[in-house]
Amino acid sequence: MSAGSETLRLSPLDAAHRALGAKMVPFGGWEMPLSYPKGTIAEHMSCRSDAAAFDVSHLGTVRLEGAGALSTLQSAFTNDLARISPGRAQYTHLLDEADGSVLDDIIVWWVTDERFDVMPNASNTTRVRAAVGGVDVTGERAVIALAGPAAREKLAGVAPQAAAVRRFQVETFEWSGVTCVAAGTGYTGEDGVECAVPSGRAIQFWEAVVQAGFTPAGLGARDTLRLEAALPLHGHELGPGITPLQAGLGWVVAWDKTDGFPGRAALERERRSGPRRRLAGIVSDGRQPPRAGAEVLAAGRRVGEVTSGNFSPVLGRGIGLALLEGSHEPGTAVEVDARGRRIPGTVCSLPFVDKKL
Repeated sequence: MSAGSETLRLSPLDAAHRALGAKMVPFGGWEMPLSYPKGTIAEHMSCRSDAAAFDVSHLGTVRLEGAGALSTLQSAFTNDLARISPGRAQYTHLLDEADGSVLDDIIVWWVTDERFDVMPNASNTTRVRAAVGGVDVTGERAVIALAGPAAREKLAGVAPQAAAVRRFQVETFEWSGVTCVAAGTGYTGEDGVECAVPSGRAIQFWEAVVQAGFTPAGLGARDTLRLEAALPLHGHELGPGITPLQAGLGWVVAWDKTDGFPGRAALERERRSGPRRRLAGIVSDGRQPPRAGAEVLAAGRRVGEVTSGNFSPVLGRGIGLALLEGSHEPGTAVEVDARGRRIPGTVCSLPFVDKKL
């Protein structure tokens, strides 16, 4: 498949999505399901109240193995792997050397003593591999994210070892004669597990979890879910010119680790002076959402820009994340300029929907 001159990659689950009537769209160099016939809101609410299955095979997997893998990652990324151990996962950043902005946000699965599966965003796999080396094994597996309050109970009937993996733990498990990896990670604000399954058995695993009662859900629901949970999306809340401190993710930076990392000096300068802008939440007074790129005004003065916005199925109102200059406490009245029309709203604390995981 192609979008313009770009050849799009296909997930190992592509045929299964089409059989279910999914609407397929280009995303990060891949053709992926946006939604299924029940629609994004129904998929969203299934994840919030029951269990949903997402194909996230477009995420990269760069594998590093051997005695030097740990030190390589320690000197490339902001977080400190010494805080965890084999069998755990960690969220971290790759920064631009010049200004400390986020080139990519990454999950590292520390699978065994000397094996690390580094999970970049879809379009950044080449960039991350250039920074850390390793082998791109993205094409060898599908990654299926299973999330929701009933996800573990339903998954236990398919893969009990995977269902038992706790939050931010990583374990291998056997399923239908193949070795898979499960991590207690996700991007919805709900509890859940992500399973990396060899490509040749991916459709079989997907069909098993759907048969177990998981609602297939696409990129549309994944975006509204992560937005309610105030989880950053690269290219929106993270990217060129946006540092971890501006995004409210200073906890991802291990200031005291002995290993240096690209962008550390720039980030330390910003830490001393204070970020000029910070990520905040905005709730609309009505259903119309703020949209990415729209100006935010307080007392008639421009104070920032919306980075992501959508309708919140849980709140029944528009919500948005925005980078705002100055201090704007929760409760501050703002307006979002939607192509000349002003959407009234209020600055709020994050996340918009707190599941207290």
